Amino acid sequence: MTLAPGFHDVPSGHLAAVVTHLQMLDRPPARPSPDLQDLSLIKHETVAPDWYRDMFRRIGQDYLWFSRLHMKDADLAQIFETPDYDLYTLRKGDDDLALLELDFRKAGECELAFFGLDAALIGTGAGRLLMNHAIDLAFTRPITRFHVHTCTLDSPQALGFYVRSGFTPYRTEVEIAPDPRLTGDLPESAAPQIPLIR
Repeated sequence: MTLAPGFHDVPSGHLAAVVTHLQMLDRPPARPSPDLQDLSLIKHETVAPDWYRDMFRRIGQDYLWFSRLHMKDADLAQIFETPDYDLYTLRKGDDDLALLELDFRKAGECELAFFGLDAALIGTGAGRLLMNHAIDLAFTRPITRFHVHTCTLDSPQALGFYVRSGFTPYRTEVEIAPDPRLTGDLPESAAPQIPLIR
């Protein structure tokens, strides 16, 4: 369904976001990133659901990430046990501080399914480092398209960061979903920059 020009009411207890879809069809030139020797890229072969939900909530709560929080353990396990789905973190000491998920389940493509940093890494250059890893990992496989989407609930820097990384916007949508602060998936104090309208 295509929305007509003008204003459209959002149901009570819901959020509306403009979603931008981006893609890169060729590997872009590498962009320099800082030498953060205290961070290691870790591939997780097994994923404990409680550990994952904690990580997902910690990184995404300020941007109202909620899609994985209400999934059953078996459904989460099914995603991460798929051979063509990879989960990585950036680790400092014993702490995992960034999340990278690459979905190769569609032949010839890779979706940057989730990409985010713990607040402790924002502004350090770790995002550039993680994106360089993501591009390298995506294009080591025989793909012709690497794609991602972001929305107006994400960090205001996200869209520009993806464009600078080599992605090109190609489509927009409007998404309406229940506010996760009212469903109990996230605390009502999450994302104070986004109005909570009951």
